[in-house]
Amino acid sequence: MTESVPVRPTVLVVDDEPNICDLLSQTLRLVGFDVVAAATGFDALTAAERAQPDLIVLDVMLPDLDGFEVATRLRATGQDFPVLFLTARDSTDDRIRGLTAGGDDYVTKPFSLEEIILRIRAILRRTGSATGTNPHAAPDPVLRYADLELDEDRHEVRRGGRLVELSPTEFNLLRFLLEHPGRVISKAQILDRVWSYDFGGDSRIVESYIYYLRKKLDSTGPQLIHTVRGVGYTLRLPRGER
Repeated sequence: MTESVPVRPTVLVVDDEPNICDLLSQTLRLVGFDVVAAATGFDALTAAERAQPDLIVLDVMLPDLDGFEVATRLRATGQDFPVLFLTARDSTDDRIRGLTAGGDDYVTKPFSLEEIILRIRAILRRTGSATGTNPHAAPDPVLRYADLELDEDRHEVRRGGRLVELSPTEFNLLRFLLEHPGRVISKAQILDRVWSYDFGGDSRIVESYIYYLRKKLDSTGPQLIHTVRGVGYTLRLPRGER
């Protein structure tokens, strides 16, 4: 019996700045989305009708129609796609206008890629718009970041498609990091969540297991587990690749 392949949600990225558009597109593809890109408001309308995306990441400042007008026109034609607005403006009036136009969320520039990914996934969970799911469906048992996947049901971890053998403690530690990508997690938080202080709060056990995880995960790709000196650890792409 052949296993079904999960459908990747499609995101339409609309931004007239090529560097931002390319960076967003490449990052979203890397973390599990199909991406369609457009640089103008009119191109966005055409691309949305053709691709029927699960979500639109929509810059407000476009060279023809602004993002608010694009969202309004989509709603008027019955194309009720979730929209995440990107803008350099952060006034209350702009936020109200974006929500009035049908926006689901609003992120100001400059932004972190981790924040965009988290916002997109939150919107898709909330709206149930991705791949025919609904807001009350069971959560996806697979946690993903970059080319790293943790399958809760199968108790498997893969990096770039390669199976990585982890101990139960390593698996639990990685799951905790994957649940909070981009967030700095302290050693105390890790001890509390992964060990419940069974080791008397000795942070050296955390350092050891982070070392083991890095050896197993980062041997075939960019380093994903980073030390924030004096604070803790974070799961993210290297800064030059985000």
